Amino acid sequence: MKEDKLSELSMQLSVNVLRLTKELRAKHETVISNQIGRSATSVCANIAESKYGHSRADFIAKLEIALKEANETSKWLEMLLKSEYIDEATYKAIDKTCSTIRILLIASIKTAKSKLKEK
Repeated sequence: MKEDKLSELSMQLSVNVLRLTKELRAKHETVISNQIGRSATSVCANIAESKYGHSRADFIAKLEIALKEANETSKWLEMLLKSEYIDEATYKAIDKTCSTIRILLIASIKTAKSKLKEK
């Protein structure tokens, strides 16, 4: 169940950030737009890859990478807000999705690790 929600949210995050990067490039901001585009789409890609992990440890590793990338995406969003490339409403909307993803990832990682110890 959580993985399906994670997949949906991570796709939503990627699409919203890709739309944002278009706007940023129109403003001639390429440094952060490139970085946030990579980190947000990496969240989605790693969650997708985790479903076909070779082992539970591989599954956990992919989710942990997604968690790191979600945290990075949030930091880029904060920089964009503080440098006035995005408004507060845009920041809050995208960061809310990012925060929800992190919460779900942390829960999924904890569950997967506890099942790994049971074996």
